[in-house]
Amino acid sequence: YSQGYVCDGLLMDPQSRCCPGKGVKYSCHGCNLLSQCCNSYEFCVSCCLNPARTQKEQALKVKIAKQATAGTYASVFDFCAGRCRHNSESVVHENAYLSEFHHCFSLPLNSSGASNSYLEGILNGINVIVGRQSESCNSVCKSNGQSCVPNKLLVLNQCDIMQKYLSCKGACLASMGADQPAEVVDDAPKNLNPGACLFTQAQSMLSCDGSHPFTRRLCPCA
Repeated sequence: YSQGYVCDGLLMDPQSRCCPGKGVKYSCHGCNLLSQCCNSYEFCVSCCLNPARTQKEQALKVKIAKQATAGTYASVFDFCAGRCRHNSESVVHENAYLSEFHHCFSLPLNSSGASNSYLEGILNGINVIVGRQSESCNSVCKSNGQSCVPNKLLVLNQCDIMQKYLSCKGACLASMGADQPAEVVDDAPKNLNPGACLFTQAQSMLSCDGSHPFTRRLCPCA
């Protein structure tokens, strides 16, 4: 299990509590690889343990809890086992799941563990473009002769990154929408927080297709 295998409970060694080491290693069965969320805990942990998906140096910097005094994870397995449990980013109104894919192993949004240099390295070769009002990222990229790269939306969905490309008018707010990450246009109704940047807490909603009448999207094109 800690090596990335998923096995049936009946096959587990009762003494060592380990799997026999057979089957698919680092299985992402039932996982959305864009949002890095899965519909089962076991496969979430297995998928997360893949070194190609979880960078050890970043995972070990993530705090176990939000409190300033909270410690960090001791190993990648501890990180994956902890992150894949239900966390605040997978629920809405604190009493319902955002979707059936509620076991998520991505780095916490705006995590101090996800350093700017690391995130910017992931964006190598990506043309980050601010779209026009109410335009989807598919449209934004197409008008520049490129295509939207959906798995980079998760990288742009960070306040620190958005503030490099958008003014944000001093506010970066957690929201929920397929048009995010985005900036609310200045002439939007006041209840929509004109000028603010929005990042989505529902990572499963990240989409190149999304748009909103009063936002300008931040888009990854290539």
